[in-house]
Amino acid sequence: MTLGQYRSLLTAVSVAMLWWVAATSASTADTPDPTRIVVKDFMFMPSSLTVKAGSTVTWANMDDEPHSVVSDTGLFRSGAMDTNESFSFKFEQPGTYHFTCSIHPRMVGTIVVQ
Repeated sequence: MTLGQYRSLLTAVSVAMLWWVAATSASTADTPDPTRIVVKDFMFMPSSLTVKAGSTVTWANMDDEPHSVVSDTGLFRSGAMDTNESFSFKFEQPGTYHFTCSIHPRMVGTIVVQ
């Protein structure tokens, strides 16, 4: 193999590896955040979420209407979140926590903390 052929082969391998890294990174970026709840179409998605104690859960309003997040025990309460606004709460203790949207009470969800 000549030096020119070796350089061409090395260039081709480098380009292939860069393409593979870019493709892999893009798919990783699309992985949903396991501590995020999206508020969309008058629903919490997912409606039930399991996290470890010490995790911070974030609710993100992606709906065209304002929504809120309120614990049924009063442990946490967001204000009204407009489109693209979010609310976060850190769950320190294991247990099952139920929440609703105070503006639209049919919207309900559950956080299970292990």
